[in-house]
Amino acid sequence: MKQFIDFIPLLLFFIVYKLDPRVIDLAGHELTFGGIYSATAVLIISSLVVYGALFISQRKLEKSQWLTLVACLVFGSLTLAFHSETFLKWKAPVVNWLFALAFIGSHFIGDRLLIKRIMGHALTLPEPVWVRLNVAWIVFFLFCGAANLFVAFTFQDYWVDFKVFGSLGMTVLFLVAQGIYLSRHLHDTDPTTPKTED
Repeated sequence: MKQFIDFIPLLLFFIVYKLDPRVIDLAGHELTFGGIYSATAVLIISSLVVYGALFISQRKLEKSQWLTLVACLVFGSLTLAFHSETFLKWKAPVVNWLFALAFIGSHFIGDRLLIKRIMGHALTLPEPVWVRLNVAWIVFFLFCGAANLFVAFTFQDYWVDFKVFGSLGMTVLFLVAQGIYLSRHLHDTDPTTPKTED
């Protein structure tokens, strides 16, 4: 569910981007609505609203959500300040690669893999399965980052479509594949992790 909450600002960004640019009057100020720059402003504002609401309701944000929000503010602000969409094109690759780096780092830092910290409260799995899952997430984020970068600078007319629906599609396919893989191990026991009763 958290994965899909992150797509709300992206969907709003996509809708505004696809609108034909038009000038609207807002409190005596003329603003252009539609196109990449107003869509970027909507992305920033909607991200603040979505993550702000989550923070108020949960009293906290996940580290991944903080990273996504900060990246949106930084790359979005640079895009508007320098009037260049190049900065925004780098947002998805950088965020994905930072996520990959976090999963890689958990192999060497801390007592548990990152995927086990995220899902360990809900599943009991053998340690080799946790390792394979963690590696799968590393490969997924590396691939997503590379795919977003390639499309953004090679197929510039379609990069926004791919940023929204390509990323969503890759995430859904990966989560389905992960679910199928996990279904084979749901009855396996991890000798290092005691089972808990719900």
